[in-house]
Amino acid sequence: MKEFEFTLKFYFSDSSKDAEEYVEKLAEAGCDDAIIGIGQKGRIALQFSREAENAFEAVMSAIKDVKSVISDAKLIEATLPC
Repeated sequence: MKEFEFTLKFYFSDSSKDAEEYVEKLAEAGCDDAIIGIGQKGRIALQFSREAENAFEAVMSAIKDVKSVISDAKLIEATLPC
């Protein structure tokens, strides 16, 4: 397995939700390999360092983990370093 670094940014359909309430739940759901940013209201960003067979698998598993906690989160950006 290789380690992949990437960032996922999501927004909530209900912008009044407090992203901070999800931080611990995300770690429990498998996102303990991410640094979580919650600076902008109604949004959350996760910077991952995830092991997987390939980059696609790493990103897709991370999205699945996030959506298992925040089902209404909409992915707005996914970035991989060059």
